[in-house]
Amino acid sequence: MTRRTVRIAMNGVTGRMGYRQHLVRSLLAIREQGGLDLGGGETVWPEPVLVGRREDALRDIARRHGLTEWSTDLDSVLDATGSGRVDIYFDAQVTPARPAALKRAIAAGKHIYAEKPTATDLAGALELARLADEAGVRHGVVQDKIFLPGLRKLKRLVDSGFFGRVLSVRGEFGYWVFEGDWQEAQRPSWNYRAEDGGGITVDMFPHWDYLLHELFGRVTSVFAQTATHVPQRWDERGAPYRATADDAAYAVFQLDGGIVAQINSSWAVRVARQELVEFQVDGVLGSAVAGLRHCRAQHRSATPRPVWNPDQPTTEPFGDQWQEIPDNDEFDNGFKAQWELFLRHVALGEPYRWDLLAGARGVQLAELALRSSAEGRRLNVPELTL
Repeated sequence: MTRRTVRIAMNGVTGRMGYRQHLVRSLLAIREQGGLDLGGGETVWPEPVLVGRREDALRDIARRHGLTEWSTDLDSVLDATGSGRVDIYFDAQVTPARPAALKRAIAAGKHIYAEKPTATDLAGALELARLADEAGVRHGVVQDKIFLPGLRKLKRLVDSGFFGRVLSVRGEFGYWVFEGDWQEAQRPSWNYRAEDGGGITVDMFPHWDYLLHELFGRVTSVFAQTATHVPQRWDERGAPYRATADDAAYAVFQLDGGIVAQINSSWAVRVARQELVEFQVDGVLGSAVAGLRHCRAQHRSATPRPVWNPDQPTTEPFGDQWQEIPDNDEFDNGFKAQWELFLRHVALGEPYRWDLLAGARGVQLAELALRSSAEGRRLNVPELTL
């Protein structure tokens, strides 16, 4: 068995997502399974090189996981030659810091894998895609939701023709994020400051773009209303601050083929759903409700006959009339699954469609949604090309 070591500069691993999902649950998990099997007696062995601003945090992470390489100097990591040369640059920093770092990595000839949004505006996101293409480096953007078990089951239903003609999609995402005064917030304070790249629209609409695009078709228009429902919050030091970014966004999307999608996103909603995110898809031949892990369906032949009668209590057990879609597979962590595909793309040149142009589509949708809310009108979503 031949082992090919791929060195990966990981910038932003001191953050919650970069550490938990990308380092521990993805790259270290791949190492624990003996590397990524490429077939033909060859494996890829990911070798993380931790990068960040906080030396003590990087040293602690490296110590806990038996890693030996970390640095607070990104340029030295990108410029290293010989056995210290990195092959891939991964970025999970806060959004405003991402474009400049990605440009430096592209200029250094590194393959690029990045969290989203890839930039703070569409022009910046498109520039990154162009630069990467011109440099001839491979590039990818994290689009993890489509690798979740519930959404993979939903994709199976779509591909099988279960729905017939799809009519509509309804999505509900969110949960109550504590203000931080009497209970610690579950999200960092920068998420609620527009000047730091925060806001639920720029955070979640890139997800909705690739999810709708992957499952149902390209988004062709958007009408959105954003809100800052909780105007004051308390930061990590317990100091109060004014929330300048939106913490909720309510949107209607038109998709190719006439499908209408409605998605509510909120960090100021208490959960009455089974999961933190759920999507209901209605089609002529059937419907389904999918979340992070579960998916339930109701075929046309099994649809009940509700009758509106406010004078009588509801006797129909509506929730019991849906069929659970079985796993029929072993679902790995969604971040790890996409990392494995990207590593195969880098090592073998296998097709990979979740690139920086796909990331730019997400930035475009978030930008248009914010503009739609500000102007109070529906906006068309142009198809992007380089």
